[in-house]
Amino acid sequence: MPVRYRCRHCEVEIGTLPFNAEETVQKLHLFEIGEIDDFIKKDERGETTVYSICEHCEESLRQFPDYYALKKWLQ
Repeated sequence: MPVRYRCRHCEVEIGTLPFNAEETVQKLHLFEIGEIDDFIKKDERGETTVYSICEHCEESLRQFPDYYALKKWLQ
């Protein structure tokens, strides 16, 4: 199954790895203990989604750093 990358803030799809790369993705990203559950999710169909940040949200956070304190800043 493909691995999808989505923005954790606005939910836009950033991209897709068109092959089964879940193990590779976990090795590419360095996570602290417990962090992997916050960034990599597997749904009931077995599809893997990696939550990252899109360029638009990254720019918004750069311009408004106070947004980091909010868990969900997009409505």
